Amino acid sequence: MNVKSICELIEEVAPLSLQESYDNAGLLVGDSQMEITSVLICIDVTEEVIDEAISKKCNLIVSHHPLIFSGLKKIVGQNEVQKCVIKAIKNDVAIYAAHTNIDNVLAGVSGKIAEKIGLENVNILQPKDHSLMKLITYVPRLHSYAVREAMFNAGAGHIGNYENCSFNIEGLGTFKANEKAQPFVGNINELHSEAEVKIEVILPEYLKFKVLQAMLKSHPYEEPAYDIIALENQWNQVGAGVIGDLENPEDEFVFLNRLKTIFNVPTIKHTVILGKKIKRVALCGGSGSSFLKDAIEAKADIYVSGDFKYHDFFEAEKRILIADIGHFESEQFTKDIFYEIITKKMPTFAVQISDSKTNPINYL
Repeated sequence: MNVKSICELIEEVAPLSLQESYDNAGLLVGDSQMEITSVLICIDVTEEVIDEAISKKCNLIVSHHPLIFSGLKKIVGQNEVQKCVIKAIKNDVAIYAAHTNIDNVLAGVSGKIAEKIGLENVNILQPKDHSLMKLITYVPRLHSYAVREAMFNAGAGHIGNYENCSFNIEGLGTFKANEKAQPFVGNINELHSEAEVKIEVILPEYLKFKVLQAMLKSHPYEEPAYDIIALENQWNQVGAGVIGDLENPEDEFVFLNRLKTIFNVPTIKHTVILGKKIKRVALCGGSGSSFLKDAIEAKADIYVSGDFKYHDFFEAEKRILIADIGHFESEQFTKDIFYEIITKKMPTFAVQISDSKTNPINYL
């Protein structure tokens, strides 16, 4: 088992292409071909975490927050990041981060919070747009099933809770092959007509190459005709935050106190109590204040996130209850996500969750 194998497992769930433009997720330190002895999972990489990895004989650290976020112009041990990089390299410890890419999937950070709270009917709060494409191709009728299946197997055809979705129209294709061609059907320099099926499938932009190669490989024609169209549709399986419902509405104080217990926080900053039941819950792991308007538009009773500034609380305008449970606290269960991803495919592989306390914020 090498570093690359673990990276690929995580990226099956949270592809790197889903990270935000400012982010730096992926393999940050180490050789992707290095054999792994054991994996240590954490939220933040600190010197203490690297020392823990060394003592536990873990030569791969999987973290949520990237150790290297902005560019490093020198590595001379002048700050915490540089010291961590030096210590990791000296001790052959690779470091991998899955950050906004695992924030942006339904089964990611916010989805795990929703699971802990017990929400039902969970959907993305702010779906991404301009992330989907449509692939259209024209296939001889007798070969249409094989080409469709190849594209489905490569990841195309997923719409919400449905898979293997396509649209098909039968028609007549024409072409004339020149002397350099090797046509699958028809003769050189003769106009040929062929009963074809026009197949349309939806796919995520990051799967464009994989789906296209699957189509070309399975298509019988020497020169398949196809179109790829960028779509403006929102992709409701990918985006920021989630929203869902409680099966049984709860009093605001009851819900807030349950949050304190679940997330083990000594205090929660919140807006004025509105005197109504909590039924619809919006939430976002980490810094989610910018999605407050989405929570209000979705008619949530409460919005749970972290890193709200003083003036952010005014924006609630008594339309919604804001609960700031803290950045680290809201993301702490990301370690469970990594653990589940790896052990689901490799149940006997050595995976350990870090014991080091990396939350820089303390409460008195």
